[in-house]
Amino acid sequence: MEPETLLARHDAALERRRPLEPLWQACYDHVLPPIGAGAALFDATAADAAEQLAASLLAELTPPWSRWFGLAPARPGPEDAAFTAALEEAAQALQRHLDRSNFAVEMHQAFLDLVVAGTGVLLVEEAPLGAASAFRFAAVPLRGAVLEEGEEGRLEVLFRSTRLPAAALRRRFPAAPLPPELERAAANGDTQPLPLLEAIWPERGTARYAAILADPGRPLPLAEGRFAESPCIAFRWLKVPGEQYGRGPVMKALPDIRTANKVVELVLKNASIAATGIWQAEDDGVLNPATVKLVPGAIIPRAPGSSGLTPLAAPGNFDVSQLVLQDLRARIRGALLADRIGALPSGPMTATEVLERGSQAARLLGATYGRLQSELLTPLVGRCLGILGRRGEIAPALLAGREVALRYESPLARMQGRADAANTLLFLQAVGQLGGDAARQVDAGAATRWLARTLGAPTEVLLPNPTNRE
Repeated sequence: MEPETLLARHDAALERRRPLEPLWQACYDHVLPPIGAGAALFDATAADAAEQLAASLLAELTPPWSRWFGLAPARPGPEDAAFTAALEEAAQALQRHLDRSNFAVEMHQAFLDLVVAGTGVLLVEEAPLGAASAFRFAAVPLRGAVLEEGEEGRLEVLFRSTRLPAAALRRRFPAAPLPPELERAAANGDTQPLPLLEAIWPERGTARYAAILADPGRPLPLAEGRFAESPCIAFRWLKVPGEQYGRGPVMKALPDIRTANKVVELVLKNASIAATGIWQAEDDGVLNPATVKLVPGAIIPRAPGSSGLTPLAAPGNFDVSQLVLQDLRARIRGALLADRIGALPSGPMTATEVLERGSQAARLLGATYGRLQSELLTPLVGRCLGILGRRGEIAPALLAGREVALRYESPLARMQGRADAANTLLFLQAVGQLGGDAARQVDAGAATRWLARTLGAPTEVLLPNPTNRE
């Protein structure tokens, strides 16, 4: 793609994004305000609920130090024992590198963007040789990324615009042909920042990369290349038809968040009036309001016959605000799912209550979880396996020419499995009560293996299956 075309495409995508920027800013100001700036916050309900939802997503979808994925042959057969073992080794290698990387830290930050603005962006790069992990992750701030949908409907086109001095450009792109004036600026240590535009877009099953010096009058190419898999993974909470960027739960709850913030502000103002009062005094030439201090033990002079300082009665009672505020906070926490997939309620819970709570979370996050599987989890695992294959950590031809099924084994993915297992156990219990011919129709070994697979039990707890009935 020519530099002029790339720059024009970026400008057009940026123009389409501009109407969303005030809404994003309002969401961040009321939930994750920048330090030292933004609107004055008086109520922290939304900020607490958003942080809980992001932490819950990390724990339910990609839990740290726990396997949330698995690899298996798409059509297992008697001859696939070696292939299955190789896939398990590949999954274990991937998990080891994820555990040693900064994945959990950056993934949580990307989930925060997802909750607040509806779209998260995660950059998956290959770490230098000798590093503890083969992966290096970075959560790209949504406000620093301009995105476009690809042919498959996913956000596969990324533009990032930054400004770097000439010396930093030379260090980052040592082989780039810079003009003589920029070479002199780099040699002299000129600190004047220059516009840099980087772009990643899909092309014939791979991902193209280009970096240009984004001078509108004369854009200059700096670097270009190709990735086997796109290092940029953009994912959305939900998507409205006709829109490209996602919508998050904070956007839905923003009117209630603003109202709750204003109500608390008014309550605090009313409380300050109730604590200090409003006073009136006769202008008798003796009392100076500028020097009066309402502190314990103070003596305030007044003229004979004067009423002195007199408290002014408040115009009304603001107790109704507590009812309004309680309702607003409940709606905010409900919109951000703080009471539904967050911490468990205090006190013991029965097994039925645990299953019902899991079923409720699965229903609430069903559509979002399906989108995150397609836009986040599958590309993430594919990108990481590709890196390990090129580094020789796993067999490079392991995934070539064979159909591999990616299994999701996160706590949220297993909730449906628990319901299926409960139904199967109920069936087995009923068959056992029938006895005789009915009980002989059940293959106990196959049922045990199915329950182990559905509930995510490790294969080490089962005896080898010589008949390969799985």
